[in-house]
Amino acid sequence: MGKRILWALALLTAVFILTNATYSMAAEKIYINGIDANFPPFAYVDKKGNADGFDVKALDWIAKEMGFKVEHKPMDWDGIIPSLRAKKIDIIASGMSITDKRKEQVNFTIPYWNIAQVIVAPKDSTATVDELLSKGNKIGVQRGTTEARWIKENLIAKGKNFSLVEYDSAPLSVEDVLNGRIKGAAMDDAPAKDAVNKKPVRIVGTFGMPSEDFGYAVRKEDSELLKKLDEGLKKLMASPYWNELKRKYNP
Repeated sequence: MGKRILWALALLTAVFILTNATYSMAAEKIYINGIDANFPPFAYVDKKGNADGFDVKALDWIAKEMGFKVEHKPMDWDGIIPSLRAKKIDIIASGMSITDKRKEQVNFTIPYWNIAQVIVAPKDSTATVDELLSKGNKIGVQRGTTEARWIKENLIAKGKNFSLVEYDSAPLSVEDVLNGRIKGAAMDDAPAKDAVNKKPVRIVGTFGMPSEDFGYAVRKEDSELLKKLDEGLKKLMASPYWNELKRKYNP
């Protein structure tokens, strides 16, 4: 009888340990955030290979505040929404503009940043935006972006006399501006400001798109995660850390 009791206790202990381990694994859910590896100051990979940037550190703070874990995974930008929908990642917190077209595929959090679209040219260039977007010039843009789509649909398709060269990132287009392969590069004003601080380029001006809001993207079915992110963003933007992030990354 004593042995049976001991075996029963051992079995109960094993079940208890397994149950708690399963619960801990569920509680330790790690969400994968897909980021553009070269979109400073919002998201990038530093020289040590670590994810960094305004969005990266903001989401780290939100994860800690809201009780979940997050890892950041660099990805090609033009395939990032398909990767989200295929469940290769769970969040896109990486300077993504909220658009009606994207809303058909994903759900967005509340907006947290507003940006404009600009053209960057060499610092000594005297060209205007209209001049750059004409005369058979080559203009660079990051593929898969809202500015790339707008230029194709509203300028190239309507016969504007210039050609578009697509790149994997905005900084790569800036490099070709400097080496003379293209006359200018179209991008969000945040990476443009970052480029101006690091390279001999200037922001020529804005072009035909209205300003846009950034938001985090999740799958349509992930309503609970969306609620966590919305609540976390509200807390973050009301905290002193929000201003620290703005001072540090100057987006």
